[in-house]
Amino acid sequence: MSALIEFQSVCKYYQMGDTTVVAADHISFTVNDGEFLAIVGHSGSGKSTCMNIIGCLDVPSEGTYLLDGRDVGQMDKNELAEIRNEKLGFIFQQYNLLPKLNLVENVEIPLMYAGVGRSERRERAKIALEMVGLGNKLKHKPNELSGGQQQRVSIARALVGEPSVILADEPTGALDSKTGREVLELLQQLHAAGNTVVLITHDNSIAVQAERIIRLADGRVIYDGPADAPEAVVTPNLAGKKGGVPA
Repeated sequence: MSALIEFQSVCKYYQMGDTTVVAADHISFTVNDGEFLAIVGHSGSGKSTCMNIIGCLDVPSEGTYLLDGRDVGQMDKNELAEIRNEKLGFIFQQYNLLPKLNLVENVEIPLMYAGVGRSERRERAKIALEMVGLGNKLKHKPNELSGGQQQRVSIARALVGEPSVILADEPTGALDSKTGREVLELLQQLHAAGNTVVLITHDNSIAVQAERIIRLADGRVIYDGPADAPEAVVTPNLAGKKGGVPA
């Protein structure tokens, strides 16, 4: 398998008054083509910083981030926007659908930015909606759907550009447990079909649905390994000990 995502001693610093906040502290990992990875940690652990860097919404202060072999840290804003649209499909907690547009129009938005012609993008949007089980609701507006259905629309929007990486930020956070399980099952199906999925979550019970977990605490990697390994499970009474640190 080839490496799609490479973090090489990535650091991210933010200045707050006279204080320098270290949001990412020499983080290194690789995500190969076809992996299903969960990055997990509580607020302040660094997972949102990693998500923003992976998603080309931010760049490292130090170190190197390679996306499909390209050095993201050396890109300007236009190049970052281009690689986001070309290589990444985003799934957000709050769906981020446009209420005045129907489902096809919502899903085809990334293709509009990519300069795809109208007839082709309409056809590809319809196919993506059929893939997530919404082929019979193409003309519906988002407010006519349940929360789970709206999240399926956002998944279709993430898929329509055939991205290298599907980046899911707390995709079940706004859903009830049953609907959340259905969305996770859909992500697992996408992975089984060969897609690379990176899931960002604070919830260990969701993280273990991936095949690999990277756990963060205080901007550092404290676990990187199989999701089904005993060390992947958070044990609160082991605070401060390697392998069981709450992130």
